[in-house]
Amino acid sequence: MSYQVIARKYRPQRFEEVVGQEHVTTTLANAIRAGRIAHAYLFCGPRGTGKTTIARIFAKCLNCTGGPKVDFDDNDPRCREIAEGRSLDVLEIDGASNNGVEQVRELRETCKFAPANSRFKIYIIDEVHMLSSAAFNALLKTLEEPPAHVKFLFATTDPEKVLPTILSRCQRFDLRRLPTALIVRHLADIAAREGVKVEEAALHAIARGADGGMRDAESTLDQLISFCGSEIVEADVLSMFGLAARDQVLALTDAVLAGDAARVLQSLDELARGGKDLGRLLGDLLHHFRNLLVFQVSGGDPGLIEASEAELDALRRQAKQTEPEAVTRIMEVLTEAEARWRDALSRKIALEVALLKAIQMRNAVSLDTVLSRLQALRGEAPATEPTAPAGKPTAAPALAPARAPDPGGTQASAPAHEQVGETSAEEAATGALRESAPGPDPVEAGSGGLSTGVPAELAAVWTAVLRGVQRTRRFLYNYLLKAFPVSADREQLTIGFPPAHAGFIPLVDTASHREIILAELRAQGWREPRVKIVQAEPPTGLAATAPAPTSAADTPPAVAVAGAAAGTETAPPIPTQAGSPPLDPARFKDDPLIREALEVFKGRIARVIAPATPGA
Repeated sequence: MSYQVIARKYRPQRFEEVVGQEHVTTTLANAIRAGRIAHAYLFCGPRGTGKTTIARIFAKCLNCTGGPKVDFDDNDPRCREIAEGRSLDVLEIDGASNNGVEQVRELRETCKFAPANSRFKIYIIDEVHMLSSAAFNALLKTLEEPPAHVKFLFATTDPEKVLPTILSRCQRFDLRRLPTALIVRHLADIAAREGVKVEEAALHAIARGADGGMRDAESTLDQLISFCGSEIVEADVLSMFGLAARDQVLALTDAVLAGDAARVLQSLDELARGGKDLGRLLGDLLHHFRNLLVFQVSGGDPGLIEASEAELDALRRQAKQTEPEAVTRIMEVLTEAEARWRDALSRKIALEVALLKAIQMRNAVSLDTVLSRLQALRGEAPATEPTAPAGKPTAAPALAPARAPDPGGTQASAPAHEQVGETSAEEAATGALRESAPGPDPVEAGSGGLSTGVPAELAAVWTAVLRGVQRTRRFLYNYLLKAFPVSADREQLTIGFPPAHAGFIPLVDTASHREIILAELRAQGWREPRVKIVQAEPPTGLAATAPAPTSAADTPPAVAVAGAAAGTETAPPIPTQAGSPPLDPARFKDDPLIREALEVFKGRIARVIAPATPGA
């Protein structure tokens, strides 16, 4: 007798022998016992999951002697005919090669005749989605109202290609991919029957390569027995599939979580030189990070994960090293790389870039966290940033505000995935830190100074404007602290800056800042307010209270703040009044506010540009 491959030799012959499809076999068995047998069934699912096998077993149940019944005799002549494919009343048709209208017309003519020696005439059409639209339409009437002795059993791997009019006439059963544990258990039973010794790690590797298909796993085992003989180890399976060993996948995952880019590139190069399938490696990495995320979210429930004991130990260890948010961001990078994998020309480089991006993304900070920290610095809301559990590294926020037009020439570079609204770098760093600095209320101090050289009504208007601006735009408020009210005539407020602070005029005299000041004047009852900003000498008594710019914090320099991964941006100089004291870069860098801003935003000063004098 000729050799029979394992997939055929150990093909299930009864419902109870089918592995992993109990939701289908139980329903069909109950339908037979209850006498509720439909005229058409559609079995859908991936390859090698048991669609045709279940159809044949169902045909045995229907046409066995004394049937329909579930507990038929394996030695029943009718059942043996069906199992061997020589039954006259069970016709198996290949939908790929019999997909025309002519074949369907022939089927319609033959199905009118009674079965030869069985109760039903059964048509098993495999890959039914390959039928043409005309063939489907020709089958509609017969499928809806077939003769009482006819049953249709369809099988397909692509149910979306089956016409809805066909689907509505069938009872549909979706077969699922088989879990790794079930494949391993079944292969171990087959290996024991065949007298072959197979390592458990090798069985897991076969199940991984089969991707949920039992027939693929059985064919691989058959091939490995021919290649290795009576003893199979994991290395044999890995070399055949081009898979990476589980330990190699775990080591690469540890390197990504640790941020060790050199080790990641070295491990990937070793796997590529060893002939490993990089596409499978990417899928294995994505699957492992998925297991890690599920493990973290579920609180370590192993029932939701298909993993061996060694993998579970690795998941417990890695779950303590990172947060679910970081794992989610890594998975997004790997998923995007997998979607572009087929179109990649240099796949090794594509995977290297994806892994390096995954390393960067694990420390990314969400926009909500950034805004929460800014609010906390401004004293407007408590910080809501979650604290890292003990033993877990706290990710440093790679923060840089978004580039926005800034008359002061201050810009900050930011990662493409993390930019902050309309807040400029100067406003976020200097303004927010000055608000949190301890000391007396500047509005109160300014009001006291105004009382000596400004009329009381004008001083009250100015104080109200300062308080309103302080609530809405704190950085503009810091600018206005250097100014004073000149006059308020016919609903026009004139604001003056002393010569020592004339460099702030272009920073204040913008459309957005004017609108903020006008809104505060309208809130005080001004109907059509106007604002004029000029350079003027302070009134008598107020000049003594206006401090000279003794530090770099009082002079508006142009600064380019560069983040850790950003380039250098320079800004044009701010024109100032001749005679302003020169800017000392060393003192500017030593300013406590600047130092704190650099520490908060993890930046560095790329360049300090001294204010330019007119005509320079």
